[in-house]
Amino acid sequence: MKDTAKKGNGEKRTMDVSCSANGKETSGSKKDDDGSFPVKIQGAGVEPFELLVHGFWLVQDAIMTVLGREEVAPRTSIALALSGVTLDPMMELQDIKGFKAGVTLRLVEEPYSPRLAQAHLARVQEMLKAVGPQDALLEGRSPAVLNTLTQTSAPPILQTSKNKRANSKTEQSGEAPPPPAYILPGASELPPLTTLLPTITHSEAPSYLLDLSLSCWNPPPGFRKLQGDFMYISLHTLEGKHYDITSCPRGFYLNRSTLEMFDPRPAQSTPVCHCLTDLLSHISPQFKHNLSTLRHRPSLPAEETLSTPYRTVSWLGISSLHSHKPSFSSRLGLDQDLNVQAPDWNKELQTARDLPQRSLEERLQRDRALLQVNSAFVWAAAQAAEKVMDGFVDSISGSNGDPVFLCGGVFMSKAAHGDQLLGGERSYRAAQRLELQCVQVYSDLDGDLQNLHTIPTALADYRGVRLSAQGLAPGIQGSEQAEVPSGLLYGYSAGPSENPSRRKLLQLLALSAKALSLQRHAVVGPTGHQLPLFTSIDAQGILGADGRYYLLDVYRTMPADTNFLVEDGEEGAETEGSFPRRYPHALCRLRPELVKAFIQHKHAEFSQRVKAHMEENGGLEECMNSADSRNIDAVRKACKDVGSLSDIIFEMRFNPNVFSPGVEFPSSESDAVELQKKLLKEAASFIINDRMPEFMNDCIHGADIPMDCASLRQALHQKGINLRYLGHLISSINQSDRKHQLRHITRLAFAEIVVRCAQRFFSGYIQGVETSNLSAAASHFLCCLLVPNFSSASNGEESKKRSRRRGRGGGGAPDSTAWTALSGNELWSLICQDAEETYRLKEGLGSNVDHLVEQYGLQKISLLREMCLKTGIQLRLREYILDNRSKAAINPDDVLNILPIIKHISMTTSDATRMFSAAQNSLQKGLLEQAYEQLKEAAYIFGRVCDDLHPEACRCLSLLARVAYVQGHPAEARSVQLRVVIISERVLGFDHPNTIQQYVLLAVYLLAGGETALAQRCLYRAKVLLLTVHGADHPYTAVIDASLGLVLQGEQSLQYLQSALKLNSSFRGDSDLTTALMHHLLAQRLCVAGDFRGGMNHEKEAHSIFQSKYGEDHPQTKCSSDFLRNITQQAVRVERSIRQGGTELCEALPEGLVPSQDTTLEQLALLNGILKTSYSTRMMEFKEKLKERKAAEEAEKAKLGNSESTSQVTEEDTDTNAESQSLKTNACEKSDHSNMNGQIESHLHNGNCATKNESEEEEQPPNSTNGVSTESQSKSSNVLMSVNEAESESAVVNGKECVVKDESEKQVETE
Repeated sequence: MKDTAKKGNGEKRTMDVSCSANGKETSGSKKDDDGSFPVKIQGAGVEPFELLVHGFWLVQDAIMTVLGREEVAPRTSIALALSGVTLDPMMELQDIKGFKAGVTLRLVEEPYSPRLAQAHLARVQEMLKAVGPQDALLEGRSPAVLNTLTQTSAPPILQTSKNKRANSKTEQSGEAPPPPAYILPGASELPPLTTLLPTITHSEAPSYLLDLSLSCWNPPPGFRKLQGDFMYISLHTLEGKHYDITSCPRGFYLNRSTLEMFDPRPAQSTPVCHCLTDLLSHISPQFKHNLSTLRHRPSLPAEETLSTPYRTVSWLGISSLHSHKPSFSSRLGLDQDLNVQAPDWNKELQTARDLPQRSLEERLQRDRALLQVNSAFVWAAAQAAEKVMDGFVDSISGSNGDPVFLCGGVFMSKAAHGDQLLGGERSYRAAQRLELQCVQVYSDLDGDLQNLHTIPTALADYRGVRLSAQGLAPGIQGSEQAEVPSGLLYGYSAGPSENPSRRKLLQLLALSAKALSLQRHAVVGPTGHQLPLFTSIDAQGILGADGRYYLLDVYRTMPADTNFLVEDGEEGAETEGSFPRRYPHALCRLRPELVKAFIQHKHAEFSQRVKAHMEENGGLEECMNSADSRNIDAVRKACKDVGSLSDIIFEMRFNPNVFSPGVEFPSSESDAVELQKKLLKEAASFIINDRMPEFMNDCIHGADIPMDCASLRQALHQKGINLRYLGHLISSINQSDRKHQLRHITRLAFAEIVVRCAQRFFSGYIQGVETSNLSAAASHFLCCLLVPNFSSASNGEESKKRSRRRGRGGGGAPDSTAWTALSGNELWSLICQDAEETYRLKEGLGSNVDHLVEQYGLQKISLLREMCLKTGIQLRLREYILDNRSKAAINPDDVLNILPIIKHISMTTSDATRMFSAAQNSLQKGLLEQAYEQLKEAAYIFGRVCDDLHPEACRCLSLLARVAYVQGHPAEARSVQLRVVIISERVLGFDHPNTIQQYVLLAVYLLAGGETALAQRCLYRAKVLLLTVHGADHPYTAVIDASLGLVLQGEQSLQYLQSALKLNSSFRGDSDLTTALMHHLLAQRLCVAGDFRGGMNHEKEAHSIFQSKYGEDHPQTKCSSDFLRNITQQAVRVERSIRQGGTELCEALPEGLVPSQDTTLEQLALLNGILKTSYSTRMMEFKEKLKERKAAEEAEKAKLGNSESTSQVTEEDTDTNAESQSLKTNACEKSDHSNMNGQIESHLHNGNCATKNESEEEEQPPNSTNGVSTESQSKSSNVLMSVNEAESESAVVNGKECVVKDESEKQVETE
């Protein structure tokens, strides 16, 4: 196998998925260039069909693909045969003799085993169960809602330039309703929670059987087992008849048994069917009819039917749907695990890690195996956490020590009490979290460092208890083998012994320390000898019984954060708002992102110091060219200045044991330790002085737009800022002169602090509640948090009565209802106390939650959502009135479940991530075609590894849709974006901020295809989600409102655009370029409405911003001036017509003032960041082509002496671009708009320009799709250039420089 044979399949897979609406693969008549083959499949009673396979596939891969086809389901236990020879499942198709394009493969029915027969029953049961969003809700998972949204509209039709006009007529029949009142700007009421999730129950799904269960005669007696009977199945058909079915190696057949008599002999004239549904169709005509209906139902996308690797918790759910879809799994015994022996998760993981990686195909198989093992381990950890806390598992540690459990091969441990020296229970929780974080760091190491292993690790927060889930480490739990030395080889207690295994381990640790920027150092061992270390003092290295090297207890791998470390003698240094300050636990460590950023910062400082020292020694050029030691001396001085470990090269490493209590360093390490203390204090100051202001600046300029607490945490972590800095973040914002522009960040920071403090109290609160009162206690806690002055007395005795009814006969303790004593005032007091101790918030929280609502605009429903997601509480989908103090807002029956929250490591897909990063770099360089191919390749690799159900795959596909749209392929962008929305809903959450953004992007692509009604529904849903998650006072609300203003018409359009302008001015500033765009959009819509005076006022504001940003002679300012002049002229004409008696009022507006559909799409793309990157290389190439074309046109015009050529030259002088002449003929024909649109679309599809943005900036006529006057062209370019420059300035430095250069050159061209 060659890598190139696999890499070429990225494009094919993307096009197959995106262009086949029914999920059926297209096939050709010959082998494709990417190694794919069209083959014919027949046999086993299946209608023949064609299948597209890849040459590098194993036969087993082809079999799995065949089993997933609708024509084959629910058949299992089949093989493929070629020319009568059954193929080896582990062979590659391209290695099979005689395998070629168009070959016919036959399905061969394989004999069943008892396990395979049970798997077949599970497949039948799965097929008969109609899949819907409610299934995910019942299991506590986030559902996919997009399909239920699109079911209310007509089936979408992909648009082309030829049928756009026809489809626009059919679209009118499926027009979206006007926006609901609760999403209008300034609405006082929040959207109902019932609008967040689908309430449509699929009751129309037909029933197939009345009952399908194990027979009362099961299991077969011994003499029947000897004759091949596996099990007996009882069947009750819709016709009311009872049958008994035997499962055997050949399949299934009817026997003669009844409820009263056992007779296993086959019934007369009954066939033996390999597939159970064939036998059921032979028995029951009604089943056969309903099964045919099931097979012809519309198929769901693969992204919606495949199971996600990890469960995404949904905080809302639906309670009673069990009677609606009968499941036969429990009655068939399918819920019983046939694996009596629990899996060895560590062995499974390490076996997957040891798979070969020589070729791309081998790496993909390894990555997929790692993901599957880690996913299965996380699911097992979740199940083990529930069983442990539910009391189904006994502790294996006895009465002494912390309780530990072993369930399903997962080693679960929880701390009864933490180390008081480090901070008690909070320190133990922090150690568990840091252990998981550092296991992720070591797992990400590649190359030879993959020989340094870590055991599977996850954390489960369930019912207030944090359980650490790990696989069993060999060498500790396993028996020692004489031929393989096992035991402790590295660590503080390892001793000074030397052997080859220890030397090998030390070599691996040295390499890992270099990769993680850790310093090799020595400490004084327990016996007084010097002990060399490459890690923290707690880490232990062992050689397991399996011969692998393992590293354990790595929770202190990262260096200490000195901002929260008060040394002896520094007590007086701790003042209000200053650092260092005390923290509730002593395990405050720097994040890996911060260490990396700090090293980059020090390297930049090192480069500056080197240049400065060279300048002092005679100049930079002289030092570089001279052969003396001045340049070396400059490097040495710079290394000393920045604290480099080496004095000849820049080398920055950290000692993780500095500032660790109980660690003694030898005297020879004193200088190095002092240097490390200085570096760590600089790193801590780097957070305060650099990273925090950088984060605030990104939030102001729109680079980071957190919408909820999860996105705020992610944005802070990407900057290397720990959440213990939330209090400092709030104080920094309050002291900033841009406090008002960062009010949404302040709001989220307060919400995160309240939720984290409340969760800490909830953990101890819920542990003391017996199982029968859990739902009542959880609802009581939420009411105390969200309803001011709430108490059990204010709610009457209803909650106590319900808890007593639940606990009756349960033998509970007398104080089983002590949780009812908690009141809202007491809980808020505890939260304020914890916030002051942890985040130094002495003021700001007020006396209750209403203070945050009134002072900072925090929504109670948003706080409820955050609390549920944090604790795993799932609530019933209904409306909650959280301001009613006389009645409990949340009842015990509203708490549907408490789910375990699992934190786990993520398995990286190195090849896909590398290709995705390369595509992003290509975009920054302007290589659009190359980026497009790289994105398709990355999407293909993600699909091979994780079936696209991964956050990184979602990002990759979203960027692929953007690039496809920019290239002029809206149909492909729409198809890919539909998948992106479903993936985001299922993997991140139905109301995750990324899902909101993806809905808005989908609306743009849908509108480009003429699906206006569906685009409006997507924007409605995005607005509903944002209002629920955060509220209307958010920067992204301006984007959604502006998009709605462009899509809607009339008064509602003006209403949304005015709201967007107000919000954008508030968050981005009155002089921001995006604000100028908002003014221009509103000026356009006001002109359409006939308010020319208002349009002039807004265009004047836009012109003022452009003039202040660029100057009077800049093309941007000139374009705004031209559009302003057009408005003024039209206003004068209207005024004159009024004075003359209104004789001309009925005339249509000049088309230069009416935005076309394509102009609207371009403006939408700019608003949503689709057109935001300056593709410099392609732009320069395109300019050269334009210059050559312009020179050729001028030479041709010089030869023409007629009047027509003269008029064309005159018109050309008024244009701002050279290509306007080629479009002027169509532009003058007002009736031929479709021809004009077709020319523009064909121009984009032919790839003559890198992006739409390039064509709009370089060629003004294509920008004006109306094609009537140069004034309309200048109007459109006004919008495009302004926001493109604004976005590129906030994106990359190189892009900013290219934009400035391009604009100056453009000005020369226009002149």
